Amino acid sequence: MPGAFTLGAERVRDVAPTSPFPNFHWSTNLLPIHQPTSIRGATVPEHDTDATTSPTTTPPSDSRQPSSTMTPLARRTAVAGFVGTVVEYYDFATYGLVAVILAPHFFNSDSSATAVLAALAVFGTAYVARPVGGLVFGHFGDRYGRRNALLATIVLMGICSVAIGLLPTIDHIGLLAPILLIGLRLGQGFAAGGELMGAVAYVLESTPPRKRGLLTSVTQMGATLGFSIAALVVGSVTALTTSEQMSSWGWRIPFLLCLPLTLLCLRLRLRLEDSPEFTDMVANAEIEKAPLIDALRRHPGAIAKAAAFTVATTGASHVGLVYMSVLLIGTLGFDAQSIYWMTAVVVAVAAASTPAWGFVSDRIGRRPVMMIATLGTAAIIYPVLWTMTATSSIALVGLVFFVYMIFTQAFAPGLTTVSELFPRRMRYSGSALGYNAGIVAGGAFAPFMSAQLVESTGSALSPAVLVVTVCAIGFLATLTMRETGKSGLAT
Repeated sequence: MPGAFTLGAERVRDVAPTSPFPNFHWSTNLLPIHQPTSIRGATVPEHDTDATTSPTTTPPSDSRQPSSTMTPLARRTAVAGFVGTVVEYYDFATYGLVAVILAPHFFNSDSSATAVLAALAVFGTAYVARPVGGLVFGHFGDRYGRRNALLATIVLMGICSVAIGLLPTIDHIGLLAPILLIGLRLGQGFAAGGELMGAVAYVLESTPPRKRGLLTSVTQMGATLGFSIAALVVGSVTALTTSEQMSSWGWRIPFLLCLPLTLLCLRLRLRLEDSPEFTDMVANAEIEKAPLIDALRRHPGAIAKAAAFTVATTGASHVGLVYMSVLLIGTLGFDAQSIYWMTAVVVAVAAASTPAWGFVSDRIGRRPVMMIATLGTAAIIYPVLWTMTATSSIALVGLVFFVYMIFTQAFAPGLTTVSELFPRRMRYSGSALGYNAGIVAGGAFAPFMSAQLVESTGSALSPAVLVVTVCAIGFLATLTMRETGKSGLAT
């Protein structure tokens, strides 16, 4: 193949990179190469351009610049991104929902609270692997295609999830049980590290400019809805089994259901071509040899700001999606089945608001919506927790939980911004690195830290301190970001 590679993160001059797999051919239908249908570019400086004020951009004059009309490609990628993210986060969330039930099977302890803390700590270890997964899949996605990377993430997640459902307990294989559980959770984290920001980049690059916030928010809605479906499945299994049956084998069923869901998502993604932006990169020999290194060298500020905002996004949302059920069942004594059903309904209805926040961000800009998310979530968390501790009404608990989740959905345009901060040559790598670094600092151990705060202070209101702190970090990050919703994608 003609061309020469240079040292560092210089561009590769080849039309397409050499595949790392000897039997993988670029002429196969795994990566169909079409003539580019659009050029969504706005020229940006080679160095970090994510200042508070927007850089000077020149909208491309090419007649192929997409209009605001929804295209078939945009619809297909949005649907595939949505379904894939639903399945991926269903797989990932199931563990958190059954943590209270499976804890005694993998962590022997005289104290049930200690066993639950151990199970929640394992939930957090999955996030440790996410940055590594983001690095690997980001590199793969920037060099070999967004679609191919997203196929790999869904397969790996499905394998690890089904394996957890088949895992022997500590009574059968001793200490090997928690070790294997940790290993499989690390595998889930590795896969999840490449999923969401890869899906956002894929949809972003296939969408008309004035629909970017809307359609990428649909993809992100899939993440929240995945949690909701997981809660629905766990609630259904709980309703159909006795307490003894649920504790003995019922908790395995939600993990085993990951198999058909994974196959469904795989089929949808296999039918898609890659994004027009990546196809254009291949046609114009813009594939980078080391996109991550280039992102670190040219856009360190964008990575840092992406990480800081993600601290708020995942820290606040995971308190709601994961820890609230632990608090309501384990600390406040609510009926587990009722909480699972309430969580499923509340999260599903709240998730439906995500595209609305994306639509608003297309009209008024990303930053105003991001400020609503950070300030609103910080303001509402204490009243929400106080109400939960002061009532025995499931309906009232569900109402305040719904208000909290509505505000957390407003974070979605912020993750669209994270992807928009980077040029297409390094968009997957840069956004995945920033996002997953923020998860480790924010969402990874937010449920565990919340439980520790309650355990150490004796107050069910103490997690409010954590939520306010992460929201403050996200608000400060928002102030330093430029507005990306009203300009073309950086090339």
